[in-house]
Amino acid sequence: MSRALILTGGGARAAYQVGVLKGISAILPRSVYNPFPIICGTSAGAINALSIAGRAGPFRLRTKKLEAIWHDLHASDVYRTDFWGVTTNVFHVLASFLHSGYGIGRPISLLDNAPLRYLLESHVRFDYLDSAVANGELEAIAISAMSYGSGQSVTFFQGHDSIKPWTRARRRGEKTTITIDHLMASTAIPSLFPAVSIDNSYYGDGAVRQLKPISPALHMGARQLLIIGVSDNATSKPTQNSADHAPSIAQIVGHMFNSAFIDSVESDLETLRSINRLANAVPESLRVNNGITDLNPIEVLSISPSQSIDQIAKDHIDELPRSLKLFLRLTGANAQGGGTSAASYLLFEPGFCRKLMDLGFQDAVAQQADIEQFFSDK
Repeated sequence: MSRALILTGGGARAAYQVGVLKGISAILPRSVYNPFPIICGTSAGAINALSIAGRAGPFRLRTKKLEAIWHDLHASDVYRTDFWGVTTNVFHVLASFLHSGYGIGRPISLLDNAPLRYLLESHVRFDYLDSAVANGELEAIAISAMSYGSGQSVTFFQGHDSIKPWTRARRRGEKTTITIDHLMASTAIPSLFPAVSIDNSYYGDGAVRQLKPISPALHMGARQLLIIGVSDNATSKPTQNSADHAPSIAQIVGHMFNSAFIDSVESDLETLRSINRLANAVPESLRVNNGITDLNPIEVLSISPSQSIDQIAKDHIDELPRSLKLFLRLTGANAQGGGTSAASYLLFEPGFCRKLMDLGFQDAVAQQADIEQFFSDK
């Protein structure tokens, strides 16, 4: 029964996933190389996915190297934060509004994420993926992006020949050799980071049109799913706060980001659990006799933050570079404007990332019994 790791998007919030992975590696035996034959990632989750899959050595060593990157990460390692870099990109965006042909031939965005490309090229060993598949360590690695041309969610995967491409409503799986361009495309948040050209088509952040984030793992044969999300909706109680002003731009953008990066995962997980209840209610003999061979229970373990990430972001928002704080303040991305949720996606700073990694590690340890049961031989 193939086991899959699913890492969702979420910008800087993906530091939480690193803490969970560290906790899992501490629970599993040191000798384990890769406990996940199938690894799926989207947006920032794709960075963590390829950092695990695209490196040799025991799982505990891989997670330590991934932790080292996030431990000392700064916003300037992900996108340009100097005043010249920020203002130049803002000028390009404004110019594209005034002249329809200004952006033709070059993707326009508010931020320049060239530093991220350099960081990933120096860390992820894309050439190791073929070796991992060949030696049986990995069945498939998949990352998702959105096609600006077709509007489809495209899952680029590299793996065994037995795994075939698929096509469903508004989404498809495409077998390929994964490169830095695929990873940059998956992390290209619309308007914030530039779109990436792959085979004469432009792609952006995979979370935007990913209506079924769990489905790629199932298409590739997974029957056990470990999902690490970045939403605290399961533990926080929704509140209706009164306000004496209209929502700020950042507050609106924050809800849009949450809709893209969080809501679809939670919705898909609810659907899967409903299907599991149905599958468990129908005897296996009855399913076989009626030719219902694809209705089988899927084992799921979902780990998500036990504390509010928005609240943690509020405590660390001053860590952002001055240039970005000025820009975010103008859009209301602060505690007063109610836009800390939007700011949390860009808060690639040590204090915030370390806090999320610590939280992820604690949450994994708190679910040690569930994790051990998930990895036990059934």
